[in-house]
Amino acid sequence: MTADHTPFARAKLAALLTDAAQSVSGILTAEYPTAVARSYLHPVLGALAAGPRVAAGLNDRLEGFMAGEPLPATPAGLFTLASYSSALGWLTESLTELTVSVDQICTRVGIPAQAPDPALAPPHAMDLSAFDFGFSALEFAAIRTAAEAAGLTPDEYVEVLSESLLAACRITDACMEISSSLMEDAEYVLGEASDGVWISEGPDSLPTLVRSLLIRMGAAE
Repeated sequence: MTADHTPFARAKLAALLTDAAQSVSGILTAEYPTAVARSYLHPVLGALAAGPRVAAGLNDRLEGFMAGEPLPATPAGLFTLASYSSALGWLTESLTELTVSVDQICTRVGIPAQAPDPALAPPHAMDLSAFDFGFSALEFAAIRTAAEAAGLTPDEYVEVLSESLLAACRITDACMEISSSLMEDAEYVLGEASDGVWISEGPDSLPTLVRSLLIRMGAAE
């Protein structure tokens, strides 16, 4: 196989980042069929199913990017590589956190090897004092029905559903920031008039994702 010795054009570099951004944003619209007995996991199952596939696809693209000859050595190529690698690392970390959160939810409810039969689930008394969410009577009825199908008390159901929604919010925020940052970096790569002026002194010359990661690291210290 003959290696392509043509340097990466800025348009191709920008397309690499744009495609990655679209792939990451696609995680947020992914759907996964959820059993009635596991309805509290519905907010996270789409991302949990689609996320690893997207990350694997991005990793394959990165390997292909690095396998090209000549290797990315121009400021434009290095900028793109830094942005893309940061996106992949951030996404992988976020998916790991999501997996841990879902595992904790499953451990908390003690999911058995087989889903319980909703018809055999014992009825639970609805303790209205346990809730402070302003639910309507119709919403309380829906919670009670969903809780019975899951073999949980209503307050247990609301707690695990809240944890699921919180995990969904975290992965949503991460994917949105990763995707938007990749798009910003793609616009920067495509909009520069010269391949020779890319990286200058100071943090503002870094890819958006790299700057965001540095801010997160600083906040965690």
